[in-house]
Amino acid sequence: MKPFSYRRASDIASACASATQPTAKFVAGGTNLVDLMKLQIEAPAQLVDITRLPLARIEETAEGGLRIGALVTNSAAAVDMRVRRRYPLLAQAILSGASTQLRNKATTGGNLLQRTRCPYFYDTSKPCNKRAPGSGCAALEGLNRMNAVLAVSDNCIAAHPSDMAVAMTALDAVVETAAPDGSTRAIPIDALYRSPGDTPHIETVLAPGELITSVLLPPPPPGRQVYRKVRDRASFAFALVSVAAVLELDGNRVRSSRVAFGGISYKPWRSPDAEAALEGAPATRASFDAAGTAALQSARGFGHNDFKIPLARRTLRATLTQAASLA
Repeated sequence: MKPFSYRRASDIASACASATQPTAKFVAGGTNLVDLMKLQIEAPAQLVDITRLPLARIEETAEGGLRIGALVTNSAAAVDMRVRRRYPLLAQAILSGASTQLRNKATTGGNLLQRTRCPYFYDTSKPCNKRAPGSGCAALEGLNRMNAVLAVSDNCIAAHPSDMAVAMTALDAVVETAAPDGSTRAIPIDALYRSPGDTPHIETVLAPGELITSVLLPPPPPGRQVYRKVRDRASFAFALVSVAAVLELDGNRVRSSRVAFGGISYKPWRSPDAEAALEGAPATRASFDAAGTAALQSARGFGHNDFKIPLARRTLRATLTQAASLA
């Protein structure tokens, strides 16, 4: 690990002011950042410790939603009875990720900003445009089983690893931030992440020193919520494919739906194509299959990850079938 300076922030304004340089990083739970520093993939010149900031509460909103502070741990969010009752999708997603020990440390804000688990990003002997811009993408013709199949570029096919963010995308969450100049922003979570294009090392729309302070969940949507994760083993494994679905029925027909995928794109992938295919359709296997076909119509495999395309379709069908049976 390379030397770095350390500063503990006493308030949000000083935290933001201390992290305006590109070489500065915020740190809280550190479950991803510290590992990357040990591997010298991340080498910040300064760490700004934000663990003392008053951002560890879950609060009711006047509209009937919840505001989850950026420092709320994954474990605390998953066991909060308001989350479990109103947003079971989110609790299911969080509990499917990592391990109990990691969930006890990992924070809401950090989870959204964790970096890809593409093996070539972690292997400093191989080219990776996300780690070393302009060096190339070894995953394109390498072992790309865990990589993305939707909205990728020839410069990067890394997949976003978060489970929590997939659920939050289906719930229309909004990420609230504070900037060094004192301004604040409310960013729809679907707009937080940048397409890889030719700059895959720039992963979000956050500016230097801009700090996630909370995530706002609007009132829970109507219908049944289900999260399904397909992985290589039953725990402590990242998703090959995951689906977050909200399904509202009117009799045997779909009144409304929300569909988001994990493990198949550079960000949690909301699928308006699947939702459009489901609207007004009967809640049948054929309709769910049609939604899967619509969702994956532009998917492209790269060899080892070709299986993700049919797997995503089947996972969507299984998730919607479960939601329909609950309804």
